[in-house]
Amino acid sequence: MQWITSFLREEEAVTAVEYAVMIAMILLVVIGVIGMLGQQSGGMWGGIEGDLRTHGFYGAPASP
Repeated sequence: MQWITSFLREEEAVTAVEYAVMIAMILLVVIGVIGMLGQQSGGMWGGIEGDLRTHGFYGAPASP
């Protein structure tokens, strides 16, 4: 317990906490961007699948 209090009083600890907060914020932004791109690309692939089904190319049996 004493180690934790002495660590938090040092200036290096403050710097470490600042870096941890910055990394957490960067990760939140990255996760949000990946989520948005995933939804957009999922819609794109769904549209392509729909076009292929409309024209009979999707799910058709392979020719021997």
